[in-house]
Amino acid sequence: MEHIENVLQKVKDTRVKQGFSHENMAFELGISQAAYCNIEKNHTKLSVDRLIEISNILNKPIYHFFETNPSNVFHQDLKDHSIGYHQQNIENLYQANKEVYEKLENSYKEMIQFLKEENAFLKEKMKDVE
Repeated sequence: MEHIENVLQKVKDTRVKQGFSHENMAFELGISQAAYCNIEKNHTKLSVDRLIEISNILNKPIYHFFETNPSNVFHQDLKDHSIGYHQQNIENLYQANKEVYEKLENSYKEMIQFLKEENAFLKEKMKDVE
């Protein structure tokens, strides 16, 4: 399991590499700069929702902040013919992750809506300039 300190260090490294300040991140997250600093310093717990927001802001997939990535695929040979048992595990895994996927999907939809609104706003500003 990934230690939260490692995840937070990767968040910080990515933020710095992309030129985002604490103020930028706080503004994008709708929180104070102090609140964002407390997240990076691990003084405030990092929720899954907040990590999803941060990954969207930094334009990185969630797995970027962990040691693993989707290319690490492991295959298991089922020799005990316990298909029902494995099918149940798959269903449980699906249900456990369904909420996270829905939050991620909603986050993307919100970002798309925000970008559409921003695009419309900028088009109006360009009309004013012309």
